[in-house]
Amino acid sequence: MPHFSIEYSANLESEIDIGTLCDVVRRAAIETEVFPMPGIRVRAYRCDHYSIADGSVEHGFIDMSIRLREGRSLEARKKATQHVFDVVEQHLSSTINKRSLALSMEMRNIDAELSPKTGSIRKFLSGE
Repeated sequence: MPHFSIEYSANLESEIDIGTLCDVVRRAAIETEVFPMPGIRVRAYRCDHYSIADGSVEHGFIDMSIRLREGRSLEARKKATQHVFDVVEQHLSSTINKRSLALSMEMRNIDAELSPKTGSIRKFLSGE
């Protein structure tokens, strides 16, 4: 059950389709084969108030966070993080090349003992 959160500056909405970005992240996560598909959740949050570098309103940011249950090796987590980051960077390359944009990502473990879960998504997946 990885949770992908994308926080982005509001000034990017006219240039980036955030819904498509969420789907790009979802598909990249599946490609890693580190995350079980039924557990992948991707969500985005618009940030209306921010101040970056020299304060120019032209600067933008996308900060991605991955939270997942512990139990995967450091090597597997590094490989998965890099793959998702590379796919997103490629997806955003035209925007990165034409405007000021900071792109970042962090993965961190969730302590399974402190994170109860339940749900019925698997029951309703097509083909299951």
